[in-house]
Amino acid sequence: MNLKEWAIANGVHPHTAYRWFREGTLPVPAERVQHTILVNIEANSSSPPATGGVGLYARVSSQEQKADLERQVSRLAQWAARGGHRVVRIESETGSGMNGGRAKAKRLPADPEVTTVVVEHQDRLGRMNVELIEAALSATGRRLVVLDDGEVDDDLVRDMAEVLTSFCARRYGRRSAKNRAKAALEAAVAGD
Repeated sequence: MNLKEWAIANGVHPHTAYRWFREGTLPVPAERVQHTILVNIEANSSSPPATGGVGLYARVSSQEQKADLERQVSRLAQWAARGGHRVVRIESETGSGMNGGRAKAKRLPADPEVTTVVVEHQDRLGRMNVELIEAALSATGRRLVVLDDGEVDDDLVRDMAEVLTSFCARRYGRRSAKNRAKAALEAAVAGD
């Protein structure tokens, strides 16, 4: 399959796929044959059966963060390539993490080939109730992999941050909610 066909089938812009090829970060093996780049989609079929098909998901909140969205997708693709995982779907979108109205996020669990959903940070999948998504995936024999889970280790602190973020989003709008929630937590900790 040529690179452009692979990119379109996986929801990646062909220019992004070509850049990944040039940088050596394309999540599948590919080689240049004369003036065409051919993707070997069969090469990763020897990956461990427990991994199955990997679905990568990236999200940013606003159009101004488009460059960050591409960097997220690139880092996820690099992780998959290093691990030899078979990527069957890549979804990226711009939208709020406060609600469930993200069509592309819903495509991953709906795709029967995706057995593992991979996100860079837990809050990219959703600001609240990610545990419910994880439980739903687990109930169907799938799993969620969060590459950088080091944001908040304490469950109580994480829950409080989620609640404060939700309240701040209602009061101040979605853009400044996380910053205001973080400031409120810092103020509370400083008062101890």
